[in-house]
Amino acid sequence: MNKASAQSVIHFFLQGGFFMVPLVICSVVSVAVMLMRGFALRRKNVMPPLIETEIEELQPSDNADSVAKLTRLVRHDPSALARIVLAGLQHLQWTKTENVEAVQTRARHEIVRLESGLVVLEIIVGIAPLLGLLGAVSGLVSVFATLGESVSGTDPRVIAKGVSEALSTTIVGLAIAIPSLIAYSYFSKKVETMAAEMESIMADLLAKCYHQKVKKAPGYSRADFSG
Repeated sequence: MNKASAQSVIHFFLQGGFFMVPLVICSVVSVAVMLMRGFALRRKNVMPPLIETEIEELQPSDNADSVAKLTRLVRHDPSALARIVLAGLQHLQWTKTENVEAVQTRARHEIVRLESGLVVLEIIVGIAPLLGLLGAVSGLVSVFATLGESVSGTDPRVIAKGVSEALSTTIVGLAIAIPSLIAYSYFSKKVETMAAEMESIMADLLAKCYHQKVKKAPGYSRADFSG
């Protein structure tokens, strides 16, 4: 970017007046949230392939050692799937219905954690256009107030320039809201998809574990899953 272009951009933001400041803050926050959520919601961070593979390879006929191995694996993993799986494995001495409820409670907590930050994008999507509109209205009020006080203020070029400057905040507000809306929709859909996949994985895991409990009396004790 050459010097003339830089000056043009600076002038564009300066002519927006006071309301350009919160808009710039909104843009910085929006970009920061998108970067953080983009990293946090990577599939390997939420659903590590190693854990998925271990659960897929676990057979109903396997002994308690295989389940204990899986327990040790998820206990030292910080992912959402690991915490949900651990919640299910730690309550295998409960009935399946009670365990499913415990897993669902933990899963809801993890989904809330995955969605953290998305509410910020949702707020920015709502307020950025409104701030832009407020800045435009404020600018138009100033323009017409100045024209009303000036005898020579009937030149249409003066009016056009004033309206153009007043609408700069509206442009910036929409430019912030549109990418924020796209990011919010994308991340929300991604969380929803991964939540459905984790639900399927847990249903498969519990089905295998409780098949073992039925087949192998007297069942597991908590010590089997203490790692």
